[in-house]
This record gives sequence, structure tokens and C-alpha cells, in this order.
Amino acid sequence: MRFSILDMQLFLPARVASIALGLLCAGLAGCAHNIPISEPPPAVEMPAGWALSGKAADQEWPDNDWWNRFGSPELTELVKEGQASNLEIAAALARVRQAEAQARIAGAPLLPSAEFSAGGNRDLPLGNNGSANTSTSGLLQISYEIDFWGKNKASLAAAEASLKANRYDRQTVALTVTSGIVSTYLQVLSLHDRLNISRENVANAVRVLVLVEAQSNAGAASPLDLARQRSAVAGQRAAIPDLMQQEREAQSALAILLGRSSQTFKVADHGLNTISLPDVTPGLPSELLSRRPDIRRSEAQLAAANANVAVARAALFPSIRLTGSTGAQSSALLSLFNGPNLLANVGASLVAPIFDAGLLKNQRDLAIAQKQELVQVYRSTVIAALSEVDTVLGQIRSLDEQRTLKTTEMEQARFAFNLSEIRYKVGAEDLMTVLDTQRALSDVQNELGKLKLKRLQATVSLYKALGGGWQEDTSHGAVAASPPVLSGP
Repeated sequence: MRFSILDMQLFLPARVASIALGLLCAGLAGCAHNIPISEPPPAVEMPAGWALSGKAADQEWPDNDWWNRFGSPELTELVKEGQASNLEIAAALARVRQAEAQARIAGAPLLPSAEFSAGGNRDLPLGNNGSANTSTSGLLQISYEIDFWGKNKASLAAAEASLKANRYDRQTVALTVTSGIVSTYLQVLSLHDRLNISRENVANAVRVLVLVEAQSNAGAASPLDLARQRSAVAGQRAAIPDLMQQEREAQSALAILLGRSSQTFKVADHGLNTISLPDVTPGLPSELLSRRPDIRRSEAQLAAANANVAVARAALFPSIRLTGSTGAQSSALLSLFNGPNLLANVGASLVAPIFDAGLLKNQRDLAIAQKQELVQVYRSTVIAALSEVDTVLGQIRSLDEQRTLKTTEMEQARFAFNLSEIRYKVGAEDLMTVLDTQRALSDVQNELGKLKLKRLQATVSLYKALGGGWQEDTSHGAVAASPPVLSGP
């Protein structure tokens, strides 16, 4: 049941109804309380520095065009293409456009609404007597809801916060796509290297096989030695088709990120030796709060939820609507707007909830519970971001140590293989020693190639964990980042 002051006009004179409306509004103003629309995000304890950074002094944040630091013109062009053509980014941009429209819709109730209607009627006599009568009318009606409790203002604030959240979400999607392009590109180059290593291993095995065949013909090698080396050659060759398939799959995944068909896409045939290893400085942990778009998105979602609580609270109080209309009615079109034909009406109504089976109260409780959930989501997002950066820093340190040791192992494995091959030629070593050193060299080369890829991808992960150099431009109230797609819409 809802109570309207207009219902009183059925029983009270107009002047008495107006006085009652004024007194009731004054009484409600006396009991009104301030409904907060926004509040700062909850505080989260921030560490003083990164545990595994090793660069406590003179820290700085990554560049917003961080992919250029890998020193690959081809990669730079691919990132540019992906930011312009990726379908996920295009979908995120469409969501931003939707949020912009929602914000404009939410702002409409803050302004008066006007409607105009016009009509005409012609009465024709059924008999011979009488004449046709034509009448016309026009009516302009204006209505406005007084935002006494800030409900409409809070609705607009919620829509604007949701718009910000969608803009930050677009930045997050763009950062994820860019990181995916760089990481997948590095994977393709690594597979190029692994294929070259496999072909080199095949060449080494074939060279030993030629030597074993020559010794077998001379009676210096047994049929068992010959069979073992032929088996080794076949095993080395068998690794190539699998690596080629992995290369095709990686190039196809990269083509999808670029919004292109994999049938018409191919990366240039070179390896990771063309890629520079950037040195990333992580900056201060507290900067993550403004440098990661996913944290800002979570913060904006929390602001929208807080505004929704204000909307739900305001709905518990009466709404006040002012209406006014003016029009004219005449039997002659030309005299429609003459003075005697003009009509005017001004009214005010107050509608207050009396009994709704707890609907409005439960909607308020729902909004409060949703806000409380987003408070925890915000804290979780911040903590996860801090943990992600520290984890990647630990990976980088571990991978650097592994690569140093593995490089030494590969150098010794290559020396051992070359030496065993020479000693086998002069009969100072058996074939099993050659096979063992050859297998060891092949294994360590593959492992070192994988470690190099992991180290480069860990750098990409660190750039992503640090927000990719993105930063909000607070001086203009907009989102600023690297062009073309990371800039605000």
C-alpha cells in the first residue's frame, strides 16, 4: 500500500491539502539523515618493499610500452596489431559503450521530463440536419521528482562507478591480451630454436652413424653398435614432427590473439637470440593500488555497490513529484491557443510506502550484503596482486640461477660429446660412451632452451603483475595509458 497526498484532495479543499503537504515535507526534512553515496576503499596493510626484489634503492616503475624493451621490431608490430584487432578487446570496448549509455540513462531522472500530446476530432451528423463539428486539443505536461533523499543522485553515482569499472576492465583485458601476445611470440621463437637444436642433434647422430658404418664395414664395429646408432638417429628424427606441431599450435594461438586466421599468418624464422632480456624494476608495493587496472576495477565496483546501498536506503522514504501541464481545446483549429481556450494545471504528490511485505527493507539488506562482499573482493584482489609480484620475482631469481648452472652443464656436455667422438674414431672409447654423451648434450640443450623461454616469460609475467606500466591520469579524471588501445575511451 502506498499513500498519496492526491488522495486527500478527494476529501479536503485544495488549500488544506497544500498545507498538509507542506507540513508533511517539513516533518520528513526534520527526520532526514545523511545517506552517504561514496566512501574510501578499505585499508589494506602494504609491505614496505618486495621481499625478493634486491633493488631497494632507486626503484622505478616499468614503461607503458614495455614490450619495446625486448628489442624486436616484429614483436612491436604484432602488439600494435593485436591491440587494434583483438576480439576480446573489442568486446570489452562494447561493454564500456554500454556502461556509458547506462550512465546517461541514470542521469535522466535528475532533470524534468516533458511530454506533448495533440489530438483532433470531427463529428459528422447522421441526418440531413446539422453540420460537421471539428475540435482540436493540445497538452504539454512537465513532471519532476524532487531528489529529496538523494536516490537519483546515488543511482547516477552507481552508474558512473560502473562505467569506471568497465573502463578499468577494458584496460585489464588489454593488458592480458598484450601479455599473451608477447608470451606466445616468445614461445614460437623458442620452438624455432628447439627445432634447430633437434636438427643439429640429428646431424650429429648421422655423422656418428657414418663413422659406425665405416667401422662396421672394416670389421671394427659390431652389428649391435650399428643397430644402436641407427636407433639413436631415428629417435632424434622422431622429435622433429612433434616440435613442428607445437610450433603450428603456438602460431595459431598467436594468430587468434591478433584477430587473424592462422592459415595466413606466420612468424619470421628466427630464434630467441634476437630478443633482449629487459631489466625490470618493480617500484614500491603501494603503487600497485593505482598502477593495476584490476585493483582500480575492484575499487570502482565497490564504489558502485556503496551507491546502490544509498539508493536502496532512499527507497524506504517517500518520493515527492511535481507536475505541471498546460494545453488548449477548441472547436476551431485557428482559435486553439486563444486566451479563453488555454488550460493549466499544477500539482504535487507525495507517495510513501506503508506496507510492502518487507520488500524495500530486504532490497536494502541485499545491497548492504553485496557491498560487504565487494569489500572482501577488493582486499583479496590487493593481496593477490602483492603475492603475484613477489612470486614472479622469486621465479626470476630461481630461473637466473638455473640458467647459469645449466649453461655450464651444456658447455661441459658439448665438450664431452666432441671428445668421446674423437676417442671413438681412434678406438679409445666404445660406442655406448658416445651415445651417452650425445644424449646428455641433447637433453641439456633442450632444458636450457626451455629455461631461457621461462625466464623471458617470467619477465612478461612481472610486467603484467606490475600493471604493464599503466597509470590513471587523475589530473583530467580519465584513464591514460599507452596508445592505441590502452587509452581511455
